[in-house]
Amino acid sequence: MQDMFEQIAAGKTEPPEFSVGEISAEIKHFVEAAFAKVRVRGEIFGAKRADSGHWYLSLKDTEATLAAVVWKGTAARLSLKPEDGLEVVATGRITTFAGKSSYQLVIEEMEAAGAGALLKLLEERKQKFAAEGLFDPAHKKPLPYLPQIIGVVTSASGAVIRDIIHRVRDRFPTHILLWPTPVQGEGAAEKIAAAVAGFNALPQDGTPGRPDVLIVARGGGSLEDLWPFNEECVIRAVYASEIPVISAVGHETDTMLIDYVADKRAPTPTGAAEFAVPVKAELQARLHTLHARLLDSGRRNLSERIALVQGLARGIPNLEQILAEATQKFDDRAERLRNAFASLLKTKLSALELCGLKPYYIKTIFDKKHESLNNLVLRLQSVSVESVLRRGFAWVRDEQGKTLYSAAAAQKARLLDIRFADGSCKTSALSSSTPKKTGKNDALQTDLFNM
Repeated sequence: MQDMFEQIAAGKTEPPEFSVGEISAEIKHFVEAAFAKVRVRGEIFGAKRADSGHWYLSLKDTEATLAAVVWKGTAARLSLKPEDGLEVVATGRITTFAGKSSYQLVIEEMEAAGAGALLKLLEERKQKFAAEGLFDPAHKKPLPYLPQIIGVVTSASGAVIRDIIHRVRDRFPTHILLWPTPVQGEGAAEKIAAAVAGFNALPQDGTPGRPDVLIVARGGGSLEDLWPFNEECVIRAVYASEIPVISAVGHETDTMLIDYVADKRAPTPTGAAEFAVPVKAELQARLHTLHARLLDSGRRNLSERIALVQGLARGIPNLEQILAEATQKFDDRAERLRNAFASLLKTKLSALELCGLKPYYIKTIFDKKHESLNNLVLRLQSVSVESVLRRGFAWVRDEQGKTLYSAAAAQKARLLDIRFADGSCKTSALSSSTPKKTGKNDALQTDLFNM
């Protein structure tokens, strides 16, 4: 190939003849030797991840476009996921693709073209998610005061999980359930989002049970290292979480998009553990204080009640004394009544004697009046219903208890109640017959029944 270039430069018009494959191989060797390692700055567009795991994209500026590829193994090590619109500096080598007579950059390393490019992309995403309401404070859930299980999404080998365990153990020991994930590099964002969704999918009464609160954490690093916590899949997974989420990414000065969507943002992973559980010793001290206050309040209230009852008791007279006084008054009134009655009787007797009447005259009058009264009683008894019935008469009434005085009235009644001296009976109405004239005795009978 070098000979061909020299012949052309010497003005010879008939260079040697090569096959297409030979020319392609020579060009490939030349390009890869000349551009074995280059750094190319440009804006990513058309980025697409194939099913094989390889990334295909292009870098562009105002003058040209350069095709590029990131092989699967390299993509897993990149701190940034290729994304359209992101300006990057890609390090790699130029190679040719003979099948299409094209060349491309095989990217081995990639970084943002300065922090400004990432910050610009971060601000664009922030505005987008805020417009959708993903950062709305009304959506944030309160943290449980004393969780039974704490779920942690972070690397299993980093210092973060050890710091969280130690802080929780120091404050209030409780169960910690770790879902290990990578926290940077290719695929980290997807695995973090899957861990958050996985915790939410755990049954509340299963083994292990579903956590009461989640901590998504990682230590400090560059913006590129922390970038997975700005990815859309992570933001939406945290927003959809039914379990309250505490974000603890980087240092206090680092603010990722997950901090805006999380229910609570902690400055550090250790701070997240402090938000998750209270201090047991402080709770015990507070309970002791409240217990002491309760006892003091109870004693004070009891003392006040005793004093109140004692004060009321002092205002109540002695019941025995009241009863004794009442008994004494009763005895006095009874004695006075007896004396008054005797005095009244004596006065009345004296008045009768003044009128010329002796006591035995009064007795005689009482005896005569009593005898007259007895005679009236005997006469009244002789004409009573029972006395009349004992002499052979009967008392006839209808079903309503109305006394019947004639056969005609008896015939109209549906039921007759006939009472005798020794009892009564009920019978149906009398058959029709011509009533006879009543004599004097019958009239007397009617009058007796009418009494």
